[in-house]
Amino acid sequence: MLGYDHQKQHISGQFNSELETLKSDILAMGGLVEAQLTLAMAALLEKNSAKALEVIANDKLVNELERQIDQECARILARRQPAASDLRLVLAVLKINLDLERVGDEAAKIARQAKVIVESSDSGSQFVQLRQLARPVIKTLRQSLDALARSDVALAVQIVREDASLDSLYAEAMQALIKHMQEAPHSISTIVNELWALKALERIGDHASNVGEQVIYMVKGQDVRHLGAGEMPALS
Repeated sequence: MLGYDHQKQHISGQFNSELETLKSDILAMGGLVEAQLTLAMAALLEKNSAKALEVIANDKLVNELERQIDQECARILARRQPAASDLRLVLAVLKINLDLERVGDEAAKIARQAKVIVESSDSGSQFVQLRQLARPVIKTLRQSLDALARSDVALAVQIVREDASLDSLYAEAMQALIKHMQEAPHSISTIVNELWALKALERIGDHASNVGEQVIYMVKGQDVRHLGAGEMPALS
């Protein structure tokens, strides 16, 4: 019996170690895509093609880490057959992993738009609308990763509820750029690239909100993906 208990503890210890590694890897993925987004915005706002090229090259690292985390999740599901909170953790990581990879894709899109703008003869824009949307989007992404790291349900709920405000900022920015396009037709090519970058930021905000939803599911076991802001349960 003592031998059996020791083996059981050993298996349990290995499983806990695997789950901790999985958590560390998904947070590393988050840190990587946050850095990609920050660098992509710097490339755009500074009109720096070298930084844009760095983001585009590093997208391969994001994709490789996504595959690695997917494989870890598959191994754990197949070998450990987790239940309850452990199962929710693995399932949440699978979905968060996909959202973070999409954030990486959107950051690469911003970098590509930056490269086109830098190479354009008309690159006099100050990117006012992009600056105004980028700040809260980057903040929301960072908060979603903090919520994941700390299993902070209250912060995750806040992120999900505030997604509508990001959508409003995006709509206002779009209207301002379209108006500017009408008033300055000679700048249409640059503004079109700004519009694509703006859309990428809006999508990143959506993915950050999705991470918040998965943190709620992971910790509380409640699926809030299709609830409106006013329908969100009181969670803590």
